[in-house]
Amino acid sequence: MTTIGVFQSVTLDGVMQGPGRPDEDTRNGFSAGGWANGFDDEVSARFAGEGMSREGALLFGRRTYQDVLAHWTRDAGPNPFADVLLNATKYVVSRSADTTLEFANSVLLPGEAVETVRLLRDRDEVPHLMIMGSGELVRALHAERLIDTYSLLIYPIVLGAGTRMFTNSERVDLELRRALPTSTGVLIADYVTRH
Repeated sequence: MTTIGVFQSVTLDGVMQGPGRPDEDTRNGFSAGGWANGFDDEVSARFAGEGMSREGALLFGRRTYQDVLAHWTRDAGPNPFADVLLNATKYVVSRSADTTLEFANSVLLPGEAVETVRLLRDRDEVPHLMIMGSGELVRALHAERLIDTYSLLIYPIVLGAGTRMFTNSERVDLELRRALPTSTGVLIADYVTRH
């Protein structure tokens, strides 16, 4: 059966909104976008490279798909992250069957997230699905215990406001597989869900 994993940057207080750019996600008046900038180092780059080389496909919510792909494919120069995004199979969850997917290798999963992702997982077409961003999708799948792994980059920042990764969910026990501190204070934690 296909496994589902999450690759996510979060603050110490669990905020996942807008890590990359000031204008990335300003919903609900969020003004602290770009909070993850300046924390990259060799450890985090190597960890991201491991994730990019893993066999499988990417899974996005519609909004994150549009934002991430548009941002990372904007530059014409060589970029290994953009190359992975463009070449990987991308499954995109959307409530609307009319959603247009403008990037190559993209497959629309129309309907409710839990139902469509469960069907995809049970078809066992890919060994692993990795979710990047897509907070609403993560929360929906987490609530139904459909997520198998969490790779979290936990930043030494407390924002006090913003969309958090988990809200009003039931307890789920996780087992720590690996923890890596970076030179900038980010803690990389790799968890597996105890089912």
